[in-house]
Amino acid sequence: MNRLLLFLILSGAVLLFDLYAYQGLKVVINGFPGMTQRIIKVIFWGLTVITLLSFILYEPLSSHEKGRKVLMLIATIGVANILGKLLFVVWLLIDDAFRGMQWVWQKLNPPVKDTEGGISRNEFLAGIGAISATLPILTMTWGVVSGAHDYTVRKRRLNIANLPANFEGYKILQISDIHCGSFWNRSAVQRGVEMINAQAADAVFFTGDMVNNKASELEEWTDVFGKIQSKDGIFSVLGNHDYGDYVAWETPEAKQENLNQLVRLQRDELGWDLLINEHRMLERGGERISVIGIENWGAKGRFPKYGDLKKASDGISNDTVQLLLSHDPSHWKEQVIPEYPHIDAMFAGHTHGMQFGIEVGSLKWSPVRYFYPEWADLYKQGGQQLYVNRGFGYIGYPGRFGILPEITVFTLHRA
Repeated sequence: MNRLLLFLILSGAVLLFDLYAYQGLKVVINGFPGMTQRIIKVIFWGLTVITLLSFILYEPLSSHEKGRKVLMLIATIGVANILGKLLFVVWLLIDDAFRGMQWVWQKLNPPVKDTEGGISRNEFLAGIGAISATLPILTMTWGVVSGAHDYTVRKRRLNIANLPANFEGYKILQISDIHCGSFWNRSAVQRGVEMINAQAADAVFFTGDMVNNKASELEEWTDVFGKIQSKDGIFSVLGNHDYGDYVAWETPEAKQENLNQLVRLQRDELGWDLLINEHRMLERGGERISVIGIENWGAKGRFPKYGDLKKASDGISNDTVQLLLSHDPSHWKEQVIPEYPHIDAMFAGHTHGMQFGIEVGSLKWSPVRYFYPEWADLYKQGGQQLYVNRGFGYIGYPGRFGILPEITVFTLHRA
């Protein structure tokens, strides 16, 4: 579709939507002081302008790294505006439906006078709608200000049947989905790295999506993530965003060079052991366990299947503990369980918990669960286990509400 035509359609829809919502707003603020009414109206239409700007500026801003951060903020405000006014419009439609039924009733029956005093139904429903409209704006704002970097350390016991005695109590730390191109608070990210190092892990696993699109996003963060420490090394894999698949490259060679640069930055600048369809052996007291790392392998949508688990696990005996790093959790049930029964545990990320949901005690919910049945925390099937990390960073929406950024610490024990 022609970009100008698409812009006109979207803008027209937003304006019609807002004009309808504005009729309800006038009912709500009718009794407010004049200055307050003017301020509310300026905010209302100001949000509309920001929403339209997100349409206008999408293409010019999305082509530059710094521009994408500005676009991310503008788009967040625009989405909050649309969601808020959508809730408002729902209540207005309910009110209009009531009034429509009342009109029909009065045509069929003698008119009934309104009860004196109190608040009319349309004023009540418009008021409820106005209050509802503020919820997306408040929650999304809170998610940016408070949730984006509210790192949570989650500790899990990982029981493995054939764990060698010398690895009893071995501590593994997992982080995932850094998306360093989205960060807007450097000092907060540095505090997150300090929290990682405070866990004194024996090994660190990073399960993919270092960047949003380009390797250059990592360059200004190598000094931060290069400070992560562990006794036996930091093992990483690639996620779907690391390949540059969502960028229009001038040539295939340019895309490949971008991936080569990301590999070099992780291995040479960060000092991480990036596993590309290969494995490493961890040794303690003459006993060993294996760490297998594969490229992205997704079973859903158009996510790529670059990973080669057969190649990565070649040469590992079946009686050796096998720990798999694979970015996409859908890989677990699609290939790992049916074809690789000797893999004891898989570590994944990818979902971010959608950066939105509810986690209170045993209650855990996010809309992403309807796309990924295994979307956060520990899952078991038979003797195999999967852990889905909620992610360290964020993408798109520059915050988190309910589903906080995660640092996971596993302690290995013999089952």
